[in-house]
Amino acid sequence: MTDYLPNRPAALGAIELPDGSWQFSVWAPQHQKVEIRFTQDRSLVPMERNELGYHCARVTKRLTGAQYYYRLDGSSERPDPASRYQPDGVHGSSQVIDVAAFDWHDSGWKGIALEDTVLYELHVGTFTPEGRLSAIVSHLDELADLGVTTIELMPVAQFPGTRNWGYDGVFPFALQNSYGTPRDLQAFVAAAHARGLAVALDVVYNHLGPEGNYLGEYGPYFTSFYRTPWGSALNFDGPQSDEVRHFFIQSALYWLKNYHLDALRLDAIHSIYDASAFPFLGELSVAVEGLSEKLGRKIHLIAESDLNDAKVVRSVSQGGLGMDAQWSDDFHHSLHALLTGENTGYYADFGKLCHLAKTLQNGWFYAGQYAKHRQRRHGNSPADSKPSHFVVCNQNHDQIGNRAVGDRLSTLVNFESLKLAAGATLLSRFVPLLFMGEEYGEPAPFQYFTSHGNLALAEAVSKGRQEEFVAFGWSGKIPDPQSAATFEASKLHHQLASSEQHQALRSFYKALLKFRRDAKLSGTSVLAISQFDLENALMAMYESPGRLLAMIFNFHSHASTLSLDLPAGVWEAKIDSAAEVWQGPGSSLPARLDSYGSKVQVSVPAHSLAVLERIESRGQLAPKQ
Repeated sequence: MTDYLPNRPAALGAIELPDGSWQFSVWAPQHQKVEIRFTQDRSLVPMERNELGYHCARVTKRLTGAQYYYRLDGSSERPDPASRYQPDGVHGSSQVIDVAAFDWHDSGWKGIALEDTVLYELHVGTFTPEGRLSAIVSHLDELADLGVTTIELMPVAQFPGTRNWGYDGVFPFALQNSYGTPRDLQAFVAAAHARGLAVALDVVYNHLGPEGNYLGEYGPYFTSFYRTPWGSALNFDGPQSDEVRHFFIQSALYWLKNYHLDALRLDAIHSIYDASAFPFLGELSVAVEGLSEKLGRKIHLIAESDLNDAKVVRSVSQGGLGMDAQWSDDFHHSLHALLTGENTGYYADFGKLCHLAKTLQNGWFYAGQYAKHRQRRHGNSPADSKPSHFVVCNQNHDQIGNRAVGDRLSTLVNFESLKLAAGATLLSRFVPLLFMGEEYGEPAPFQYFTSHGNLALAEAVSKGRQEEFVAFGWSGKIPDPQSAATFEASKLHHQLASSEQHQALRSFYKALLKFRRDAKLSGTSVLAISQFDLENALMAMYESPGRLLAMIFNFHSHASTLSLDLPAGVWEAKIDSAAEVWQGPGSSLPARLDSYGSKVQVSVPAHSLAVLERIESRGQLAPKQ
């Protein structure tokens, strides 16, 4: 359905043509005259303007590595909005990059189905001491060994300075220069694919950062009709919005095609305001589907959304947005509130067993009920969604970093609760996501950090974040986002993964992921979810052909005796987080349980998880898997 107009360039920015010449294209409808100014020899190349406001020029000389600006109407000089690389940062010149020159060896790579996906979210700058893409490669083997399938990179589009979460990016086509070169990202993806790992990238199409944001000087990329938490919204449905859509769709296709990425995670789509009959996100879905078919491999679009709207994952042909999956905040909030007892901010809408029970059954809890924190009804029914439509976690960059001091779950709950949280997440039927370091209980915080060059902006950011925490009842001074110490404090300590409880926790994560894979949990159906309100425990019963599983989650701070209504048969304990092998207090579950004739009484330790599987039914052994 995407309408590529005859006078619209097929690609934006600097593109090498088959004959070795370079085509430059920029949409600048607010300017009558645009020239390319090359920095090395100060030469100027005029560009030709068409009726859509695109300015284009063909340059025949050798240009790889050359740096340039666009000169607008003979005065101001600005970087290319579709720059592939900004070697000197957001205010510097753009560089001509030949991304097609990389020698790929992954022609047999077809990607990983969402049903088999386990996401591992990481921040390039804090994952290693070096803070570069090349440094992550040495950790890929251990991540593959852990059992994750997909590395999800937080945003890598060029942002101001060298320290940032990435959501202040201002060049949607350019790799952050402090993370490495475009070739480094290509080499990283190639190394991941060689190990059977997919790579997803977090992209931000709901706003641009405030520093180095020159888009508004080129054309009506923004609209004052809507406002986002970060300022003016991007113009996806107003006058001349067709070309704004084209710009961001080309950005998405550029990352997917030239870096062989397997998925894009779309940041906060609830802040993409678009009332058009064919929304930007639907158009993006259609374009990505077309690229996927052309390349012969499945590419996934995963939306971060707090709308609880089933339309997000409904197909475009059925009036939906065509996303392959969306985040379920209800899962995180339900689990976090049960584990920590926190009840301020949005946690005020959670904290009861029913919240997690219904979310485990349906994908989210709020499907039209009144939500206290929102002071309105929230969500709609996900009845036509499937388990792989939901991405769930017990922590992520937002839920950690947007706390006052960026404290992780590992510093909020005890060791047994960490295992319980892992089990609830990894043994759900949904697509699980881990946040870097959680698998071994990383104690370092993940704090909010920036390195803005504009000091007034930096001060405003710090003040604004301080005010945000009032709603959560958090007091005290937050870490200074501009301080290098805040950034350094957020770096991982990988050496902990081989010591004491950290090693036991990582081994437990690995065992859970193996069980998830072997049991094909994403393909199971829910038979029942039982609540034990007095004991603060849940039991989820999952069924797949030839397999029946019962999962017990005890959130009580004391051991509980539960009366389990198990289908008749002989049941075997498959996982017990309290077992000494996981440095637990010791298992209280028998190796086998006979459920014939009556309910089964079991004692489960505080903050524990247990998985039972029926191995014999009506005197017949269950088939081996």
